[in-house]
Amino acid sequence: MTAASNSVEDPDVCGICSRSLLPTRYVYVHATTYSVVCSRGCFRAAARAARRALWAARRRSARRFFMGVVLAGGLLTAHQGPAHQPSRHDLRRGAMAAAAKDTGPAAPPPGWFGPEWPPTETSLLAALGHDIWVHPLAGPVRRMPRADSRVFGAVRPGNRPVECRNGHCGVDLGGEIWGEHIYAVHDGVVDFVQRGPNPDRGGSFVRISHRDGTVFSWYFHVAAIPRNIERGVRVKSGQLIGLLGDSGVKQSAPHLHFAISVKQSKEGFERYMDPEPLIALWPLRVPIPGTDTGMVSLGARVGVPLGSALRGAGHSRPPAKPTRPRAGAKPGAASTSSDGSEENDAAESSPEGETEGPSTDPASED
Repeated sequence: MTAASNSVEDPDVCGICSRSLLPTRYVYVHATTYSVVCSRGCFRAAARAARRALWAARRRSARRFFMGVVLAGGLLTAHQGPAHQPSRHDLRRGAMAAAAKDTGPAAPPPGWFGPEWPPTETSLLAALGHDIWVHPLAGPVRRMPRADSRVFGAVRPGNRPVECRNGHCGVDLGGEIWGEHIYAVHDGVVDFVQRGPNPDRGGSFVRISHRDGTVFSWYFHVAAIPRNIERGVRVKSGQLIGLLGDSGVKQSAPHLHFAISVKQSKEGFERYMDPEPLIALWPLRVPIPGTDTGMVSLGARVGVPLGSALRGAGHSRPPAKPTRPRAGAKPGAASTSSDGSEENDAAESSPEGETEGPSTDPASED
């Protein structure tokens, strides 16, 4: 819309106020139209009328564009169909999924603190995962159990603790290089050393106490043990404690039988746990190319655990019991418990000559 314009027949009349244009006149030109006005006030009025007409046209165009967008969106949006009414099975599945998500431990009441008791396998693995541990064998390849017969809980003869399932209380690692170095997996104190012949109880082995005597690491079938590795000696993580061999091995190739046992208190029983999830993550001591040294590396590829063996039928085993050695018996010698079964006192020997460790070592006849 444009401002009012004069007709050709009446050029002497103001297009705004219709007054005579004599003796002064002004011409307001807008686009292709013009207006002849009589004063500056009428000139400004003609300009305002032209601007109002322009904005009115723009608003009409914007409304038409908006309505077109809404119509196109309604035509292109997929139709949802009628509302779905959940069935009884859908509600049951939803409840089961919600229960599965809420598997974490419940928050303790206000004022309660400390670890859960008795500790679970999950809590023990989480506690060990907060420390800096290393793999007992050097890299660059991470050694994991290669067969089902090497995993925790595999079939082994003899009377073993019930947590060892079918008898195997640890995992078998390595064996590619006879005599390769075996390292302490964590800072600790040497708890027991078996150097002499021990064919029926895992051969030569070392047991190290960690975390104030609550965690123990076992290293069996050792070919040689350094002279400085003695009971009571403090060792560092990654320190050499022996050479891999086949002492005490009867039916397999040389390897390292590695085990972990935990004992949460001096009065409690010691029990074994599957170390495979831990050694799959522990850092490796990797040789530096071109040198004879090596350093612990956090960039080693994570291992793939085979998983512990399931308990087979006919392999029910009694739990470990505390035992006392016979008079004059040395640590590591076999003693006879009240039920007549052979037991090994090399598990844990106290200064008073009493033992409250596992009733059998985890690698006998391995």
